[in-house]
Amino acid sequence: MPTPFQLDILTPEHSFFSGKAEGVVVITPDGEIGVQAHHAPLVTPVEIGTIRLLVDGQWKEAFISEGFMEVQHDRTVIFTQACEWPENIDVLRAEATMQRSQEQLRQQLSIREHKTSQIALARAMARLRVTREQNLHLK
Repeated sequence: MPTPFQLDILTPEHSFFSGKAEGVVVITPDGEIGVQAHHAPLVTPVEIGTIRLLVDGQWKEAFISEGFMEVQHDRTVIFTQACEWPENIDVLRAEATMQRSQEQLRQQLSIREHKTSQIALARAMARLRVTREQNLHLK
């Protein structure tokens, strides 16, 4: 069993997770990266998608928004705009956001509006993907 390390996942509103973990996997611009205790120091952006935590020998998945991760020898801190467990995601709201964002992307928008719609769509799709994967594991 891997050595536990301190993992803190912070959003502007609250501390999503603070405790010992054996591993964490996030999506970066260069692909997925996994971190365990004694990982080389690192600072990297985190992209919208799924975060996987290995806690007490069990993998747990959650939605994570954009942010960044700082890895130190015995501690990892992830700062993100949002992080949610699948059971806390409002699926109807995510579906409505996805549809609204897709419609906005079909329209002629300014560059800023287009980017905002792309981010909203990516977040909604990631939330829905996490809840669907959770439902598959429960069956």
